[in-house]
Amino acid sequence: MSQQGSGLATKYEDAWLIDGVRTPFVDLNGALGGVSPIDLGIKVAREIFKRTGVAPSDVGTVIAGNMAQASYDAFLLSRHIGLYSGVPLEVPAVQVQRVCGTGIECILQASDALKLGKTNLALVVGTESMTRNPIAAYTHRGGFITGKFEMKDFLWEALMDTAVSCNMGVTAENLAKKLGLTREEVDLYAADSFARAVASQQSGFLAGEIVAVKNESFEIAGLNTRGIKLPRGVEEAAVDTHIRATSLETLRKLKPVFGGITTAASASGVVDGAAATLVATDSYIKSKKLKPLARVIAGAVVGVEPEIMGIGPVPAIRRLLEISGLKLEQIDLVEVNEAFGAQALAVERELGVDHAKYNVNGGAIAIGHPLGATGVRITVTVARELQRSSKRYGIASACIGGGQGIAVLVENTNR
Repeated sequence: MSQQGSGLATKYEDAWLIDGVRTPFVDLNGALGGVSPIDLGIKVAREIFKRTGVAPSDVGTVIAGNMAQASYDAFLLSRHIGLYSGVPLEVPAVQVQRVCGTGIECILQASDALKLGKTNLALVVGTESMTRNPIAAYTHRGGFITGKFEMKDFLWEALMDTAVSCNMGVTAENLAKKLGLTREEVDLYAADSFARAVASQQSGFLAGEIVAVKNESFEIAGLNTRGIKLPRGVEEAAVDTHIRATSLETLRKLKPVFGGITTAASASGVVDGAAATLVATDSYIKSKKLKPLARVIAGAVVGVEPEIMGIGPVPAIRRLLEISGLKLEQIDLVEVNEAFGAQALAVERELGVDHAKYNVNGGAIAIGHPLGATGVRITVTVARELQRSSKRYGIASACIGGGQGIAVLVENTNR
């Protein structure tokens, strides 16, 4: 397991989240299933400008994250998000991929750009269509051999780490065995995630970060029109659909998926969605008389053993604390992506985090995990919760397939 002092870590003196917004996270083959992740990204980008009053023309760089190539124009995802959200033609765009840590990586790269003086305002978007993951064939460019034609489901096959012949779900089972976690403990954790998310949804907290998705066109002079078309009879998608009241008794009845203690209900929900934020310098924020959501204090990313990739947030958060000079006891809220219940519980136990501070609005088990969007979502969510509860420090973190962990530390300065 990686030691303290390893990996990459950076402190930021002048990087701020102005605000954040996301689409609802909608179950596989649901209302957003036919929508390109590019269009989901354009939707949240346009909305973040609308909510903040920030002019797209002020943006100096577009940083967009995405995993699966879910459309034929996937190579152009970041560029199209910038152009169709109204960012000037001359502003460059870059596409980021750090698996489940992609959204946080986008925020850190935006903060890096500010730190280096490249710009004073960055548009950050994370977007993913899990439904549109392709059924792919990689070896037939030179022809087809009789009996050897093979096409595979990218959504499932991508879970396999071929370096160690280990499925992502099995990495959670490995952690469960290593730490002695039981099926009952993981089911209890999952039930709590659902309960917290239901409460957060019913209170209206989650709605505060969601923009409803409707049929609409995105028109920009000189470009072909594109847009969003929902299924027939669906007028809008406005709420997270994976969140539901879920009893412990129901969870106990489900069969394991990976031969251990993980079930479909104690793994992250498979959903489609996008999220966006604006990262700016203090001088820009003051010049526009804006009230920022949070300050970005530091970020860290580390490597861990691929077979237990889910433990990645532990050394990443420890490195984050090391570089920031803070103690875990000073952190008011910790938001860790729930790739799997066993993984999230393992991180909580290994860090020694008070469960009352941990994923207080539920996590990806209940809300869902659209890979490229999750990191932006959990960072915005923890920042919003800091403001709601008048607390100071929050961490968002994620494990990463292949054996990495990433974390970002934010501060509420509006207490």
